[in-house]
Amino acid sequence: MNELNSRRLEIDALRALSAIRQHGGITKAAVALGLSQSAVSHKIKRLEVSLDCELLGRKAGAPMFTAAGEDLLNYAGRILMMHDEALLSLSKTPLAGRLLLGFTEDTACSDLARILGRFRRLHPNVTVRTKVRMSLVLRAMLERGELDAAIVQVFDHEVRPADVILYRERLHWVKHPELVIRQDEPIPFLSFDEDCFYRKWAFDMGRDGPVLETVFECSSAAGIVSAVNATMGVALLSDRYIQGEMQIITDRLPPPPSLAYVVRRARKSRNPALDTLIREIERDVGRQGGLALAG
Repeated sequence: MNELNSRRLEIDALRALSAIRQHGGITKAAVALGLSQSAVSHKIKRLEVSLDCELLGRKAGAPMFTAAGEDLLNYAGRILMMHDEALLSLSKTPLAGRLLLGFTEDTACSDLARILGRFRRLHPNVTVRTKVRMSLVLRAMLERGELDAAIVQVFDHEVRPADVILYRERLHWVKHPELVIRQDEPIPFLSFDEDCFYRKWAFDMGRDGPVLETVFECSSAAGIVSAVNATMGVALLSDRYIQGEMQIITDRLPPPPSLAYVVRRARKSRNPALDTLIREIERDVGRQGGLALAG
């Protein structure tokens, strides 16, 4: 019992450990957490001393985490979730009403679902209805007053002063290494559907650049990823979908604009429930440096 009393799982250290896994290293985790690299390293070292075991693999070629580190990470996610939910529960104010929200496919398939689930548990008198659509469709629905707020992708230069910026990502032209792009032929293009603003930018760019020939059209990011891996053509994908052998193309095609994920409200949508939900989303996403894809 005395040994257990001398060992501690500090919340900030667990958050740092989780960030290292999510962002792929101490340096990126420090940026996401708003800390120095040495501060993150110190938190992990203190945790290792307290537990009397190594959590990070520090030898060349070794996995990022030791077996003990992997075991602790499995608990860390649940501990952090319960910790944050308890804090919210103790500080919550009574809220009621109805919220109509919009998400894109990639945000709906992220840990945003966990944030919404917690919000509904803490505020059972708030009814939340969501619709998953492409960003351009959601923006139009906001303008028509059909939604209270939506999390949408926009190009950096399209961010409005009232938008809440959650995080930014880069957009890339990508292909499979085995796909050969011939100089004298149109570039086979794997396109999202006509409601995608990537597609609109690509064809606007095509007026003065290389000719794009749409050979595959799909509204799902998973479908586009599969088509890239099947060497069917070139696609525009953000950082989170770059995987496996995909190559980023830096010649022949102009560099795409950077992306921002923002919470955008309807012009006249102001209510305490929405304000509270947006604050919770902003805080959680800020801690983690983005919305992690589910699964």
